[in-house]
Amino acid sequence: MDARIISALGADGRRSYADVGAEVGLSTAAVHERVKKLLDKGVIRRFSISVDPERVGLNFTAFVAIRNDGGIHCRDVAPRLRAMPQVEELHSVAGEYDFLAKIRTTHARALEDVIYEIKAIAGVARTTSTVVLNTEFEDRPLDLSWVNGDKGG
Repeated sequence: MDARIISALGADGRRSYADVGAEVGLSTAAVHERVKKLLDKGVIRRFSISVDPERVGLNFTAFVAIRNDGGIHCRDVAPRLRAMPQVEELHSVAGEYDFLAKIRTTHARALEDVIYEIKAIAGVARTTSTVVLNTEFEDRPLDLSWVNGDKGG
């Protein structure tokens, strides 16, 4: 039931608990109580908005793989990357590189500036960038219905 509530709110976090309850077959009070417990347990971290990046001038997206030089621990590099507003996501990964960052900027030259800033961080050995030509989809609402085999997957 929690998965169904999360999926319903994931599609539209502004939905009323009454509306969600009608969809999942619970009372408004029951949905409210379950959402409160999901928040208390940290399952639901926050309610937020989704902004179209291009409509606010962020027309250029790239994925940048970042390799640590071993001089300092990756855990010391991550806070520096977090502080950069252009770094939308940062993932610690296994393989040749240590991090994969999703970066949004206004144009290619702005990406170049961000990459220079990343390379100036102590502990960063090198970067490799992949520029996004087109985004088929992103910011997809979490749909947990497949977890219990409802829709295959």
